[in-house]
Amino acid sequence: MINKDWDKHIKLFLIVILNVIFLKGCYIFLPQKIYFENHNSIVSECRKVKHELGESCIPPNPQRIIVTDQESLESLVALGLKPIATTIANRVGSKADILKGKIDGITYLGKESQINIEKLVQLNPDLILGLWINPQEYKLFSQVAPTVSIGFTETGWKKTFKEMAKIVDRKQEAEKVLEQYQQRIEKLKLAFAQKPEKPEITVMRFYTDLKFTQFLNQKSFPVAILEELNLSIPLAQRQLNNSTVSYENVSLERVDLLEADAMFIALDPGAEENFQKYKTSRLWQTLNVVQKNRVYTVNSSYWIFGSVLSANAVLDDIVKYLLSNA
Repeated sequence: MINKDWDKHIKLFLIVILNVIFLKGCYIFLPQKIYFENHNSIVSECRKVKHELGESCIPPNPQRIIVTDQESLESLVALGLKPIATTIANRVGSKADILKGKIDGITYLGKESQINIEKLVQLNPDLILGLWINPQEYKLFSQVAPTVSIGFTETGWKKTFKEMAKIVDRKQEAEKVLEQYQQRIEKLKLAFAQKPEKPEITVMRFYTDLKFTQFLNQKSFPVAILEELNLSIPLAQRQLNNSTVSYENVSLERVDLLEADAMFIALDPGAEENFQKYKTSRLWQTLNVVQKNRVYTVNSSYWIFGSVLSANAVLDDIVKYLLSNA
């Protein structure tokens, strides 16, 4: 039997090898599957789960879950679980504000696009979950622990949430959380129905390191939530929606497309300078929504992508600015 010191040396050697292979972008299967300590304890008893990239054998009660993105983190927290590690979003803000007190002590593995593989291995996970894990990463992660990749669309977040709940055996919890969300939607829908007119709402996003900005369309996460409330983006924006993506880039010369009864602007961290260029523009100042002070800045961490906790945070902002101030 290999002693602990020798086993540690083997692990470190494998970490180095895996990192070199991964960084070169040319993954090759090792002659035999690598099993770390946690694999040996779960290989005899597990539950097979089919997913986007294949089939994985999930332990019956995973205790050391790593999630590869903030949306998966949010979903598991909503289901009453606390992953041991996650990543930092590439552009949008951190979801820490809507997860206060629920992720204390969690380990961060770097940005979503640059996961620290060595740290991931050292954490000895028994399950790795993520949205749209690419095939190369999947092959790598699967050498460390059972890995599941889940498909995701911005408007299909409820389906994704249910799939994730099924994987971690929390289907009843998911149904309860979604039922509570739907009850809130119905209540707010009634509140807006009682208003004389339904407001048309523009949703924008400003980036930190990109000069352009954009408004979000019906394929986006926040606009889908607006539509649940029977609210809508302006007609001009709906007519322009011919793309397969969830946004439309807009220049200062076409700010007329942004005219609405209210405007929500999701700012990425550090995007204030980019936003300021629009705010000080004469064209921007011609918008009625600007002149009436109906422009509200919000956090991109939960307005751009998300699951049920982000959806509720979006509803909080909608109530705060469109109902409480009515």
